[in-house]
Amino acid sequence: MDALSFYNSDLFKWVILPILIFVARLMDVSLGTLRIIFVSHGLKYIAPIVGFVEINIWLLAIGQIMQNLNNLVCSLAYASGFALGAFIGMLIEEKLSIGMVMVRVICKHDATELIKSLQAAEYGVTTHDAEGVKGPVKIIFAVIRREDLHDILDRIHKIHPHAFYSVEDVRSVGEAMFPYHQHRLLQWHRKGK
Repeated sequence: MDALSFYNSDLFKWVILPILIFVARLMDVSLGTLRIIFVSHGLKYIAPIVGFVEINIWLLAIGQIMQNLNNLVCSLAYASGFALGAFIGMLIEEKLSIGMVMVRVICKHDATELIKSLQAAEYGVTTHDAEGVKGPVKIIFAVIRREDLHDILDRIHKIHPHAFYSVEDVRSVGEAMFPYHQHRLLQWHRKGK
């Protein structure tokens, strides 16, 4: 069987081509999700490279769809690749833990133990006394690396399991204090005041 007859075969048209379209779409949507995340975090040199690869893969996939408009399996593979690609892109972003976040914790009860725990782990912590609906509260602010978020949340759940907290993305940080990570050999490290 030569290449042209294989390309025109039912096996290629109904099985192999849809799989190739699915994989291409999975890759380009995953890359697109990452590109958007890189742009939102100000990684201006990585985002265009990812975008270049992403659009080339997309062009290959859409080209095959346009040539095979009568093939429902290809269309389903294209849509399925899109859906799974968005999910995979978010999982990859979660694993990369790029950027900084601000954690805001509101404690109704004594927050001293939580504050000491965060300071002992070398997180920069700012506290503020405030008034809530049911009386005085303590607000704790910490700007941290996204990779440290699980550690902070574990500390909150152990010490103040009913505390209200929110997590917000931070685009840039001036002076900050972060725990030192020995496993990050080439990581930029800056201690703040």
